[in-house]
Amino acid sequence: MHSATVKERRALGQARRKQLGRQQHDELKVKTRPATALELIDRAMKGRVPALQSLKWQLMAASPFAYFRGAVPVMAADLAVLPTTGLATQLCGDAHVRNLGAFAAPDGRLVFDINDFDETIRGPFEWDLKRMAASLILAGREAGHKDSSARAAAEACVIRYCTLMNTLAGLPVVEMARYQVHRVAAATPVQQALHKAERATSAHTLEQLTEPATAGRRFRQIKPTLERITGQRAAQVLAGLDHYKTRLDPEHRHLLNFYRPVDVAFKVVGTGSVGLRDYCIYLEGNGAGDPLFLQIKEEASSAWAPWLSDAHPPAHNGQRVVEGQRAMQTASDPFLGWTEMGGRQFLVRQLNDHKGSIEIEDLADGNLEAYAEVCGELLARGHARASDPVQLAGYLGPGDGFAEAVAKFGQIYADQTEKDWQLLKRSTKVRK
Repeated sequence: MHSATVKERRALGQARRKQLGRQQHDELKVKTRPATALELIDRAMKGRVPALQSLKWQLMAASPFAYFRGAVPVMAADLAVLPTTGLATQLCGDAHVRNLGAFAAPDGRLVFDINDFDETIRGPFEWDLKRMAASLILAGREAGHKDSSARAAAEACVIRYCTLMNTLAGLPVVEMARYQVHRVAAATPVQQALHKAERATSAHTLEQLTEPATAGRRFRQIKPTLERITGQRAAQVLAGLDHYKTRLDPEHRHLLNFYRPVDVAFKVVGTGSVGLRDYCIYLEGNGAGDPLFLQIKEEASSAWAPWLSDAHPPAHNGQRVVEGQRAMQTASDPFLGWTEMGGRQFLVRQLNDHKGSIEIEDLADGNLEAYAEVCGELLARGHARASDPVQLAGYLGPGDGFAEAVAKFGQIYADQTEKDWQLLKRSTKVRK
């Protein structure tokens, strides 16, 4: 790919239109599902903490958007039976409106970007866009928008994706890789997330998650979402931290060595991740006023992996997430890494370090379309960094027909999601 000329690479992208036309992305074949939606989710939950599986179902039953967040395995199965462009990139894998957020870059700046990569994998670039489009429709409905407004936002997202991809395809490679999306400064929901991130300091996390103890501080007991662990179980988590350190670059390993572990807890996180083992370690550096919180989060296989015939199982799913995140982000958590415990694979990252996300209510009124445009540009930059923007631009062209088709798919898939959600609500999985 990289030895071809720019003209040849663009022609390769244009040729993919014969494989799947740009106006043909509005198709959905639910009848071809290999199992029911609930069965597909059940299969993906094998190996999770049994006591937390009912909590996951309850969280998903809260709303169609909440269901959508936990139903990546269903969408993976639905998209896998459809024709694809064959133009692969690093997928976020769970591209939806709440999986973007603010966080601190290594130099301390607050940035806004895609920030959840549990499902990341290489696959057809359009899968991320279709999931984002469906999420915009569902979030728009929940925020009080009419379908016409929500669909216009989904279309705006894809138009901005196509426009920026064409821009990035014309830049020098190094400039493309470090391109900054300036649209974030004008979107109100993004500014709200950045303000939250300013307040989400380590000191704030210390106050939220810990309490005074005989000797210093320790994690609070906030069942069922946070529970202190001690003894052999805590020792196993700390041993996992030792494995993780060996994989950090020397600079950040040196910094981490100044911190000593103080306490360990088990934490319930997210919607899609509920039931996976997730631990927090509270560490102190230069005294009690220098806290650091690390999250050690179990990583299972990507929900998309069973449907990608050329996907080779990664040696380590924590490493898969780290490498996918670094491929798509221009700035990543300096303490990002991976480890293993008891035969299971884990991602390691900072917990709540200047992190801020949007809420559905932030997307009311005129904010949905402005935010959708940010989503489109951030996806475009991430995909361009991890693939060939020239080929993608060659396929997309101006993008109008492609955007209209993907937005229509988003509406169709949102309708199907609501039907699947109703089935969950009527099932025994959420009956008390």
